[in-house]
Amino acid sequence: MPYPVHGRSTEVVVDTEVIVHNVRLLRSLVAPADVWAVVKADGYGHGDGDVARAAVAAGARGLCVALVGEGMRLRERAAIPETTPILVLSEQPEAELDALVRHRLDATVYTVDQVTALADAARRSAVGAVSVHVKVDTGMGRVGVAPADVAALCDAIDADDVLRPAGVMSHLAVADEPDHPGTDQQLGVFAEVVAEVQARGGAWSHAAVHVANSAAGLTRPDAHRDLVRAGIALYGISPSPAVSAAASGLRPALSWVSKVSFVKRVASGTPVSYGWTHLCEAATTLATVPVGYADGVPRDLAGRGGVVLIGGRRCRIVGRVTMDQMLVDVGDAAVAVGDEVVLIGADGDVAITVEEWAEWSDTIGYEVVCRIGGRVPRRSSVGAVEPRS
Repeated sequence: MPYPVHGRSTEVVVDTEVIVHNVRLLRSLVAPADVWAVVKADGYGHGDGDVARAAVAAGARGLCVALVGEGMRLRERAAIPETTPILVLSEQPEAELDALVRHRLDATVYTVDQVTALADAARRSAVGAVSVHVKVDTGMGRVGVAPADVAALCDAIDADDVLRPAGVMSHLAVADEPDHPGTDQQLGVFAEVVAEVQARGGAWSHAAVHVANSAAGLTRPDAHRDLVRAGIALYGISPSPAVSAAASGLRPALSWVSKVSFVKRVASGTPVSYGWTHLCEAATTLATVPVGYADGVPRDLAGRGGVVLIGGRRCRIVGRVTMDQMLVDVGDAAVAVGDEVVLIGADGDVAITVEEWAEWSDTIGYEVVCRIGGRVPRRSSVGAVEPRS
């Protein structure tokens, strides 16, 4: 839950017009498959409500979340109508299933126990049939029914008329490495399972088939099937160094900005921050920025080459990042309290990307945006959005 923040000078700004652009571009890239927007983890740190509304307005035919509570929030607070399916991507605790059914969320199933519990919840709620998607483990090794057990799981679903087959799905483990043979292997296993399921006839022959994530959506047309679950690409962030979002025309939607809170001139040899791990090599000006590791800035970002933008210039972070503040060496530049600091985003023609942060932090873009803390206010710059075609 977000912290109560009053007048903080640090914020994340999300351009929902960019989300619209990205969804429309992804639709054109994966057509005739549909796009379902993945907005779990508060929209990958971008704010799930505004992102979900923008994505649906731009033509996303469905949404995906990780938790029942995330789906509930989209229905209740973001006013996503029941006509837009919201898929919960994994099985949920039995105590959550009544809420899943009541909010007309699509369920993912891969065990007979979950099928039984879900059917019981559907009968208690008396809201009609619940849409279920069978998740098959084709090689991810995380969750999913084994291919050999798919028939038994489908039998359990067919045995109860309060459950409606809506999808057959899997998840790709190495699609962000385009040359890895594992994707071909997984797609081969998945194709065999899909053929087996569709041969059952009835609703199974019309169930949506989906396996592609963002990386496969951008690089593997043979994986598009009926729909592509677009996550990181939706936000204009590259799935990996080998799969570029920008090369496909996607644009980053998120900026992270702050303001200089203190400025001082220091002499050569001045030690900086905890542990005195940095000594100023020459007389210089240090700017304090009121954002720290409690907000999602890695404590050792300075040692990894991290920079920010002040006045359109790349300025080096120095010393250890502290919980609430960090120091930036601005050299001899004229910098004043209140000047804007860009942590992620553009300042004129100069930009710092999420991908750069990922490289500095030895991680992936997903983690960079998801770890921006809850006490950092989010603001959406919402423009006029045309209805989907």
